[in-house]
Amino acid sequence: MSHDFKPMAWGKNPHLQTLLPRFLRRKAVFEPVWERIETPDGDFLDLSWTEPPANASGKPVVVLFHGLAGCFYSPYANGLLSAFKQQGWLGVLMHFRGCSGSLNKQPRSYHSGETGDARFFLERLRQQFPDTPIAAAGVSLGGNMLVRYLAEFNHDPIVKAACVVSPPLNLAACSSRIQQGFSKVYQAYLLRSMNRTLSSKLARHPQIGQWKSGEKVAISTLYQFDQTVTAPLHGFEDAEDYYRQCSGLDVLQEIATPLKVIHAKDDPFMTEAVIPKTVLPDNIEYHLTEYGGHVGFVTGTLHAPEFWLEREVPRWLAPHLKKA
Repeated sequence: MSHDFKPMAWGKNPHLQTLLPRFLRRKAVFEPVWERIETPDGDFLDLSWTEPPANASGKPVVVLFHGLAGCFYSPYANGLLSAFKQQGWLGVLMHFRGCSGSLNKQPRSYHSGETGDARFFLERLRQQFPDTPIAAAGVSLGGNMLVRYLAEFNHDPIVKAACVVSPPLNLAACSSRIQQGFSKVYQAYLLRSMNRTLSSKLARHPQIGQWKSGEKVAISTLYQFDQTVTAPLHGFEDAEDYYRQCSGLDVLQEIATPLKVIHAKDDPFMTEAVIPKTVLPDNIEYHLTEYGGHVGFVTGTLHAPEFWLEREVPRWLAPHLKKA
């Protein structure tokens, strides 16, 4: 059986692929079990579980890290979690700070290279489920973050295997690409949510990045957001320094965990700069599809659509989640 992606006969267009999941799945396929955990710095992380974790003793655990401005209700997020549940696994989405619908307490937020919260949560999971195999999946920004995490903690990653989908492995190239053509529509969509969150946080904190309370927030590009918010708020010199330090492409060689990377050639958020040019280690499988858009990968027919990622990600993780 072929594991490659084949789009709908009429659905090859990259923007159609990118947008289809939002039209096809307007409601979450299930309602999660919510949990809030405190972080060491006095903030919190909101979790969405496929079932009460206390009831899932012995089940393999798969953690999902979402994309920029994503959450459980993003179509790919609840779809993948549902697919994990159908495999008999315990799935959990870790919301990045400020993404669950509740404003986080600290000025700091999250970014493509912020691995501290992921490490904190995975260590907590290991204590909670000491004899259970744990795997991880990351989508878009969450995928790049997971690549950085696996490289940083290659001596003790906690997860037995990982899969990343549409990760922006060259952040500078992706920041530039999303300012071109129809991709500006995605940029505007993402920034509406990010500007709202920033305005709310400024009401609580006198200054965030290069913005002060009372200022009208009108950030028009992701680069501007990274230059005026992400970089100064998280200790980078500027947007270029953030992109340089946090892109995943250059650290793939440092990863020891079994990892699958899924990219589409026609991803409207990306350029060829995200595609690895060097020979990758044997533990990394790189899967480049002709079509699929950005976290789209919709196959089947309009009357019976299928979300290929919900088949492929579990298929790849499954062999690594069997108990020894």
